[in-house]
Amino acid sequence: MLGYLLRRAGAMVPVIAVVSVVVFSLIHLTPGDPVNIMLREEADPATAATLRRQLGLDRPLPLQYAAWLGRAVQGELGRSIRTNQPVTDAIRQRVPVTLSLAAAALLVALAIGLPAGILAAVRRNSVVDVAATLVAISGVSLPSFWLAILLILVFSVTLGWLPPLGWVSPGRDLGAWVRSLVLPAVTLGVAIAAVVMRMTRASLLEVLELDYVRTARAKGLAERRIVLGHALRNALIPVVTVIGLQAGALLGGAVITETIFALPGVGRLLVDAIFQRDFPIVQGVVLVLALNFLIVNLLVDLTYAWLDPRIRYH
Repeated sequence: MLGYLLRRAGAMVPVIAVVSVVVFSLIHLTPGDPVNIMLREEADPATAATLRRQLGLDRPLPLQYAAWLGRAVQGELGRSIRTNQPVTDAIRQRVPVTLSLAAAALLVALAIGLPAGILAAVRRNSVVDVAATLVAISGVSLPSFWLAILLILVFSVTLGWLPPLGWVSPGRDLGAWVRSLVLPAVTLGVAIAAVVMRMTRASLLEVLELDYVRTARAKGLAERRIVLGHALRNALIPVVTVIGLQAGALLGGAVITETIFALPGVGRLLVDAIFQRDFPIVQGVVLVLALNFLIVNLLVDLTYAWLDPRIRYH
């Protein structure tokens, strides 16, 4: 397993190199002079020249990239143009919010999607299967912003059970932290649950038709043991792929949810930085999100090898 891990980690190096080039190029691919964009129209030539020198934009691109990459490897991603705060500090302050939201959303998705997918596969073409399919289609079809507003109207405005907005640190009040996460997590988790349910159903149906399952049934094993003890583990491999992709997307794709519920997460930091033309923040956030996505994919690959020992990297 260690050799497999090292080979998979080594395969990520070229990808990281490409990602670093793309992230570095963001500031140069933006139409117009990045310094004038940052300073807007009120900048005088002396101020623009000073900022250009501070950012190293007066040097050739290869030297700029080498300097930026060297600092990034050491964890130095520059400072915010608007607040002068180190980019790493700004991201570090927002990461716990986004991680909490992503973990809660995945928990909601797995708690709904896996049992529903298993039931739909075991009771194929039954009322349960049709109902689960309809719910899954509804979950995928509902826009997240509409679902968020609906949940706020029902559970916050009408019933008054949960807060409509805001974030509370778990160190300050654990109960309030859980309550502040419920509505955002359900908003994000419903769509993922629908995808997980559909994938679990399709994969499990395919596995239940294999010869070893028929052999187990011929031996008289209980259906529950066949499904949960033999078929489900093999059926989980494509489901893990979907969960991994969704988890990676959650870390950077919760922008709308964080904005609606006023959560100070990484997605909202990225949106604010784009509107404020704070390019160091944009570069840092995009780089961190890309690295997180690669790490999640590495964990998915390791999960493959754990679920099916025949899988090895060559």
